[in-house]
Formats: sequence, structure tokens, C-alpha cells
Amino acid sequence: MRCAIGPGGTAAGKREGDGTTPVGNFPLRRLLYRPDRLQAPVTGLPVSPILPGDGWCDDPADALYNRPVRLPYPARHERLWRPDEVYDLIVVLGHNDDPVVPGAGSAVFLHVARSDFAPTAGCIVLAMGDLLAMLATAGPGDRVSVQATTPA
Repeated sequence: MRCAIGPGGTAAGKREGDGTTPVGNFPLRRLLYRPDRLQAPVTGLPVSPILPGDGWCDDPADALYNRPVRLPYPARHERLWRPDEVYDLIVVLGHNDDPVVPGAGSAVFLHVARSDFAPTAGCIVLAMGDLLAMLATAGPGDRVSVQATTPA
């Protein structure tokens, strides 16, 4: 499946804001989806709807770094309810979550690619159809593997 990653390629030592996608084997934790745009996809993963007040903390100095938060939130964060379609499906990956290490990267998701497959801030993206096909066979214990690359 065609994918896009961060503009800096991959890195074994991912750091917050470095534009790389972390190298490793990451568990597929759960699926988040936009219920106003699509029905819950068929998958064996735990599934939750994204709500307008959902966010994800990306501030390494905050106690909820690399965790979901409710908006408004005082620390730096990402909005999960976006006007574009890239977060219509979000697979939360088990990157820097057990335990969370401040500054080691946050909000590294598998989500929907832009039509031009533009680079991400560090996430992995697939076309909507490919992501739906992958989700249909995904379940607890499945992982995504990111290998070392050289930036294009």
C-alpha cells in the first residue's frame, strides 16, 4: 500500500517536532473515527467516535503529554476534529505510551492521507480505501512496522 511519512524520513530516536516517523513495531491500540462523516468501520480493534472537543496533548512539559485531552485545554495540543478529512480515521499507535517519555514524540498515528500524499509531521498515512481494507483485518495484538529509511 502506498503511504507517506514525515519529511525527515524515519528515526530511531524520534523527538517532538523533528518531522520524522519513529522506527519500530507499534501496536494498533484503537481506532477513532468521525461519526458525522462515516460509519464505524469494520475492524477487530476497539472503536470510539471522535467528538468536537477531542484533542491530543503534544506539550512535553504537560502531565498529559501524548494522551487524549478534552478541549479547551491549556497546554499545547492537536485538535482531532479537523475541517479536512485526514483525521476522519485515526489508528492510535503504541508509540511512546508505555511509559510516556516527555519529548520522545506524541500523536504518532496511522490516518488518512491527503490526495497528494504530502508528508506528515511524523504520522503514517494511507489512502482511505487502503486504510479501511487494513482495518477490516486488524485486531488486538496487530502491529505496524516502520523500518529505517533515507529521506527522498
